[in-house]
Amino acid sequence: MKKELWRQLIHASGVFIVVLSYFLPSQLLIILCVAILVFVVMVFRLDHQHHIPFFSTILRVAKRDADERGFVYFFIGIIITLYFFQFNMAIANAAILILLFGDSASTLIGRRFGRIKLPFQSHKTVEGSLAFLAVGFAVSLTQLPVIPAFIGALAGALTEAYSPVDDNVPIPLVSALVISLVFYFIG
Repeated sequence: MKKELWRQLIHASGVFIVVLSYFLPSQLLIILCVAILVFVVMVFRLDHQHHIPFFSTILRVAKRDADERGFVYFFIGIIITLYFFQFNMAIANAAILILLFGDSASTLIGRRFGRIKLPFQSHKTVEGSLAFLAVGFAVSLTQLPVIPAFIGALAGALTEAYSPVDDNVPIPLVSALVISLVFYFIG
């Protein structure tokens, strides 16, 4: 569980992207995320042959397995969300925050306290999904009014629970799309 806690803290540290969105234009933020992704992929590959001070230690603490690509999907999800929803950075930021904190909360709470399995999903729990919803809702409230924040967090929680692919890509995209639709239909 200690390894997973470190991993989720690293996951949540992506909040710097939301903070930078207040200071940088979205196009520059996208370029920065692409550059970070390329850098991390290079470090990941170099780490297989060499010890890289600081980075190798982080990788050893946070990796689930040697071939893990979750960080690639993490950045791809953020980059695509920024690209498609840069017309409204509050929506993009809320969706990214839902990914960062909701997903981390669901993993930590679900693994530690999860007892009730979700219907049609043997490795996810009700407790983890409720943690996702509560935390995703709370962080999205920093960007959005109540109704879009709640519905976006709910969409993210359902996506996390039932996505057939790595959830780091669809969580922010589905959340942002649903939030956009809520704004469209409620005015």
